[in-house]
Amino acid sequence: MIPVTEFRQFSEQQPAFRVLKPWWDVFTDYLSVAMLMIGVFGCTLQVMQDKIICLPKRVQPSQNHSSVSNVSQAVASTTPLPPPKPSATNPATVEMKGLKTDLDLQQYSFINQICYERALHWYAKYFPYLVLIHTLVFMLCSNFWFKFPGSSSKIEHFISILGKCFDSPWTTRALSEVSGEDSEEKDNRKNNMSRSNTIQSGPEGSLVNSQSLKSIPEKFVVDKSTAGALDKKEGEQAKALFEKVKKFRLHVEEGDILYAMYVRQTVLKVIKFLIIIAYNSALVSKVQFTVDCNVDIQDMTGYKNFSCNHTMAHLFSKLSFCYLCFVSIYGLTCLYTLYWLFYRSLREYSFEYVRQETGIDDIPDVKNDFAFMLHMIDQYDPLYSKRFAVFLSEVSENKLKQLNLNNEWTPDKLRQKLQTNAHNRLELPLIMLSGLPDTVFEITELQSLKLEIIKNVMIPATIAQLDNLQELSLHQCSVKIHSAALSFLKENLKVLSVKFDDMRELPLWMYGLRNLEELYLVGSLSHDISKNVTLESLRDLKSLKILSIKSNVSKIPQAVVDVSSHLQKMCVHNDGTKLVMLNNLKKMVNLTELELVHCDLERIPHAVFSLLSLQELDLKENNLKSIEEIVSFQHLRKLTVLKLWHNSITYIPEHIKKLTSLERLSFSHNKIEVLPSHLFLCNKIRYLDLSYNDIRFIPPEIGVLQSLQYFSITCNKVESLPDELYFCKKLKTLKIGKNSLSVLSPKIGNLLFLSYLDVKGNHFELLPPELGDCRALKRAGLVVEDALFETLPSDVREQMKTE
Repeated sequence: MIPVTEFRQFSEQQPAFRVLKPWWDVFTDYLSVAMLMIGVFGCTLQVMQDKIICLPKRVQPSQNHSSVSNVSQAVASTTPLPPPKPSATNPATVEMKGLKTDLDLQQYSFINQICYERALHWYAKYFPYLVLIHTLVFMLCSNFWFKFPGSSSKIEHFISILGKCFDSPWTTRALSEVSGEDSEEKDNRKNNMSRSNTIQSGPEGSLVNSQSLKSIPEKFVVDKSTAGALDKKEGEQAKALFEKVKKFRLHVEEGDILYAMYVRQTVLKVIKFLIIIAYNSALVSKVQFTVDCNVDIQDMTGYKNFSCNHTMAHLFSKLSFCYLCFVSIYGLTCLYTLYWLFYRSLREYSFEYVRQETGIDDIPDVKNDFAFMLHMIDQYDPLYSKRFAVFLSEVSENKLKQLNLNNEWTPDKLRQKLQTNAHNRLELPLIMLSGLPDTVFEITELQSLKLEIIKNVMIPATIAQLDNLQELSLHQCSVKIHSAALSFLKENLKVLSVKFDDMRELPLWMYGLRNLEELYLVGSLSHDISKNVTLESLRDLKSLKILSIKSNVSKIPQAVVDVSSHLQKMCVHNDGTKLVMLNNLKKMVNLTELELVHCDLERIPHAVFSLLSLQELDLKENNLKSIEEIVSFQHLRKLTVLKLWHNSITYIPEHIKKLTSLERLSFSHNKIEVLPSHLFLCNKIRYLDLSYNDIRFIPPEIGVLQSLQYFSITCNKVESLPDELYFCKKLKTLKIGKNSLSVLSPKIGNLLFLSYLDVKGNHFELLPPELGDCRALKRAGLVVEDALFETLPSDVREQMKTE
């Protein structure tokens, strides 16, 4: 007997694949086993038992009057002798005897084999083998897509991910959080969704941007009481699952090989079913119990006509009818499968029921092979799709990231990163995280929060716990904010800095910060920024005092004029883009500080001369060559700081003397060769920077600057210093390095407040011992070659080394 288990390899697949076998595939598998048993049973009988039994056939003389003599003799030889007549010694009743054939066992075996091959119909001979072959083909067709390389790899990957998603603790937690919601809360959410749909379908077809803020659920913040339900390892595993699902979805949705393979194997089974039914129905009647056999073997056996008995005909007849019933049921099931395949759109899968049941509204619909496998899984158990959908949700992924962040960044760890920033505020910098940890809002002493290169930042309502928060920096971050958090920032935030690569990173909610005092924008904007709607709402920033734009604008935005009544400082860092239209500057009558840096200006803008309240002007890194317009600055009575550094200025006009209110003046990094004596008529100057020019001579009129505290001529061509320089007794910083000086006057000892002296890079042979009179000058403040420092007396050196 052949065991059925020997054929298991034809239909064997991994046990996990059962989730992709709907009820009809399971049913047809059982039918295949039943048909396989029929085939195996019939084949076993064919091998183990005699197939056919034949006997010579008796021919009646009345039926062969015209037969040849040899046949008559053959018949006569087969005719038994008449029984003897009854006599006194022989009773009337005699014993009956069978017909004698004079054939031995070998001749009977030969006759059976000949008649089996020539007289028995082929269907009766090969019926069990046909059943076996057809059943194996059915089994191969049913499981071919599990074996084909192009489809089996996708199926194995999908089953692997599906099992991990189903068993993941994060799946259970995400669904339990949703199921724990109050029914009233769910109804409110549905009402909000329907209301938002009504707004979107309004007559104007527009949706207010602020509505997206209100629609952000408060529950996005992970509940701390349940934070321990998922440990760090499980959280990392769930995070890896999200990435696997994303990559798998991108790969599988590209084609429909699984769907095509399943359709083709089902069509093949239907065609085979029709063929089997057709020829079996026609040939089942050929299975007969008695078969006439006429073969010309008279020379060997003495007979040519035989009557044969097909020993398994009755059984095969019953098995064939049973087999036809199984095949019919199998075929009808395949026809239903085809109907299911073509009637439903299996290359698209909607998670609408999951979205409604779980409340996770951002689960996307899928297509192609991904959709087909989910349809197949639904036939097994819809719970698999529901639990798998959790890992398709961006909201669910963000919640997981939030939980992992909270586990990684504890309040104690965050406090270790606190530092004091340039505004003297306690700042927490967070760089390149996957999100914003909720634990940040437990650090109530925080004054400044700096977020850099963090995607999908969610600012929750719990930010209201940071009572001392005044400054927020967002560098290359996409930010969403809860409505309650926005209300808090409107009242408390004073400084906002936004650095962006894409205009979409500009938070729209920043235009509603009515108490904002300082706004810093760094990023690429359009050249015609006045048409950009994102800056048209600055008028709502009623408290804005400082505005800095580091971008590539071609003119001052009109939106800036809307805040000109209270704007005090304006900075434009233009990254080399030419700033052409500056007429809007005239309207900023209250401006006290103006920076136009790297704006490719060739002349001082005339609009600047209208800013009567201006106190500081910085025109760094432009293309200024001539500054004859400087005479117009005499009308700016409050101007105290003028920075014309990093330009191409070749000379200083005499009109500079009219700027008597100047206190800080910088001409560094230009091409100035001559210093006019009129420059030193600005006797209020405390800071004068002339470094990195081509100056060869310092006029003695410099001694007029009795308020001078900082003087730099570093990297020029000066060969000597006037003694009048040492009349500036308030001088604290003197930078004369990298010149052609050979002697340092002993009068330097008059500078009693000198605390920083740079003489490095000259031709000095020794330093005057009078440096010891500069009591405020220490070794750290003296920039000089070590060998030159050794020329000072030892007591002077010791004095400078002591703190």
